[in-house]
Amino acid sequence: MKTTLFIISIANPILIGIYKDDTLEETFQCDGKTSDILPHTIDTILKNHTLDEIIYVNGPGSYMSIKIAYIFLKTLSITLDIPFLAISGFDTNGNSPIKALGQKYFYLDSDSEIKMRFLEDDEKVNSFKLPEKIDYSLCFKDTLPNYQLPAVY
Repeated sequence: MKTTLFIISIANPILIGIYKDDTLEETFQCDGKTSDILPHTIDTILKNHTLDEIIYVNGPGSYMSIKIAYIFLKTLSITLDIPFLAISGFDTNGNSPIKALGQKYFYLDSDSEIKMRFLEDDEKVNSFKLPEKIDYSLCFKDTLPNYQLPAVY
C-alpha cells in the first residue's frame, strides 16, 4: 500500500494529509508558523507511517512558508529516497484568488498566467482543501518554489 504525504503550507491553517493508495485517510490541521509545525508534525507522522512519496503546494502564497516547506520536504525526500512532487495552490482551492502581499491577491488570468491585484468587492476567496483523491495529472516534478514575487521599485 502506497503512503503519500500531501502538504498545503502556503496559508493558515497548514493542512497535511496522509493518503493510502491515493485516497485521503488522515488529516492534520495546524495553525502557526510552518517552521514550527512541519518538524513536529512530520516527526509524529514518521513514527506511525512509512512514506512512499511527498506532494506539496509550491505556491503562490507565503514566500517564507514556501521556502521553509521546500527545503524541509526536499531534504526529507532525499533522506528517505522517495519521490517529491509539487502542485499549484490554485488546484487546491478551486482556482480562487490566493493571498499575496498586503491587500493584494494572486489570481489566474484568462491565459492561466499568475497575476496580482486587489479583490473585487463581491469576489469570494475559497479555503484550501486536501483532495479526497490525488489527481496526478495536476502534479509536476519541478518542485522548485513558485514565489511570484513582485518587482522591487
